[in-house]
Amino acid sequence: MGVSGSGKSTLGIFLADQLGAPFLEGDLFHPSDNVAKMRSGQPLDDNDRWPWLDDLGAAAGAAVRESGLAVVACSALKRVYRERLAAAAGVPVLFILLEADRDELQHRLTCRPGHYMPASLLGSQLAALERPGPGERALQLDSRLPPERLAEAAQRWAHDTLLAS
Repeated sequence: MGVSGSGKSTLGIFLADQLGAPFLEGDLFHPSDNVAKMRSGQPLDDNDRWPWLDDLGAAAGAAVRESGLAVVACSALKRVYRERLAAAAGVPVLFILLEADRDELQHRLTCRPGHYMPASLLGSQLAALERPGPGERALQLDSRLPPERLAEAAQRWAHDTLLAS
């Protein structure tokens, strides 16, 4: 999870490959109206996000039930979004927040050709971001670390977290 440009897809693909798990790219679950709205520079509101979170969560749950594990890249900026996603999945869910400073994120977004999410929406995403709080099963990592180190930290934390539950 994290704002656009934080490295969710990069880590997700890397982690899924290491674990032999399916990878679900949250961006691909957005309906065309959401994509058009973001492409035009308008941030999504909660009404735009609910169906997307429900569809992505259901697909994640189905992938877990079929494969035993799944890795999903999704912004999940607010606690209520994470709760909605987990409820739709119907399986235990862990979250990893990838963080970087605004300058790094801005640089990544401007160097990412062809994506529908314009760099102009970074401010609205950062404003909406609610870092995980008490009671959430979430880990925060510095997205400037190499994917190998991020994946290692994520796997160690997930293993320890699931053993403790």
